[in-house]
Amino acid sequence: MAGTASTALIAELDDVIKVGSSSQQTRILRQVTDLFRTAVDRLDEKQTDIFDDVLVRLIERVDVQCLAQLSTILCEIDLAPRETVRQLAFHDDASVATPVLTKSNRLSDEHLLEIANIRGGQHLLAISARKALNEVLTDALIKRGDADVFNALAQNAGARFSETGYAALVGNAERDESLIEGLGLRLDIPAKLLRKVLAMATDAVWARLSTATRPVVPHGTQPATQAVAAPPTDYTQATNDIVALNRTGRLTDSPVNRFAMRGQYTHVIAALSFMTEIKVEDIEPLVRSDRLYGLIVACRAARLDWSTTSTIIRYRPDCPAISQRELEQGREIFDALLLSVAQWTARFGLAKDGSQKVAAAKRG
Repeated sequence: MAGTASTALIAELDDVIKVGSSSQQTRILRQVTDLFRTAVDRLDEKQTDIFDDVLVRLIERVDVQCLAQLSTILCEIDLAPRETVRQLAFHDDASVATPVLTKSNRLSDEHLLEIANIRGGQHLLAISARKALNEVLTDALIKRGDADVFNALAQNAGARFSETGYAALVGNAERDESLIEGLGLRLDIPAKLLRKVLAMATDAVWARLSTATRPVVPHGTQPATQAVAAPPTDYTQATNDIVALNRTGRLTDSPVNRFAMRGQYTHVIAALSFMTEIKVEDIEPLVRSDRLYGLIVACRAARLDWSTTSTIIRYRPDCPAISQRELEQGREIFDALLLSVAQWTARFGLAKDGSQKVAAAKRG
């Protein structure tokens, strides 16, 4: 019944479209849009096509501001009228195209590719923000994009890149610290290109990488409920044991490796704290982080070798198992990290007051 009433009303409005003034047509567009939003949960694809026919004719007659509002509404609706969305996406004005280009699921990859090949920077930037992009699309965006597009793509966890695409991004990263950082945080970048990225990283970039968390929570997951804070760990005995080892010249890779394999992470943390001169409360979160940069920096600054570092990574308590790809990427990071850079980053980037220390170091 509701569908029949909607059809009759839209047919009546369609007659007005043909002879109405611009202001009347704008008013009609808003009315039809409101009607669609109210009824959309009860519509099927065929009924949506009825709205599509009217909206397509209306969008040719209304101003850009009205179209931008329509785009903002339709981009969130799963069953939005397809042709209307397509025309909004192809619109010359980026304020009209951006909402649907960024969010609408009614655009095919073919449509997005065509837009990427003919429209300007703001359209490309909008496409770059979509939650999923295939390699063909990212290749096209990289080919025609600018620094803003490159950075958006590098920071988009749902974007997938061909090796050619990745190579082009790396080639544009030399004087762009934000792009270096974005590429350095990706888990899917090929190892040989990761080495190039890390070789370009300045001390400040290393410091940011070391304290970074995963940039995006995978789509469809919810953040874990915050647990009740556990009482602080007492590191007194572990610290005393580490000091004793150091006093006798036995604080080397071997005991630290052994502590990790036995799950004695109070001793691992105390050792890293002693060897890097960083407080245990600043080392502790690095061991539990889902990012490896900070822990790798601390291990490198402590002059541990990769064998010990990888053992510390693999045996971390209460952490999900690390994949072979992540471990390989960790090795690339470790090998690319100069000892002096690691020690600078540990001193000025990993501590809680690192930002103040960085500023002081740069002033000095």
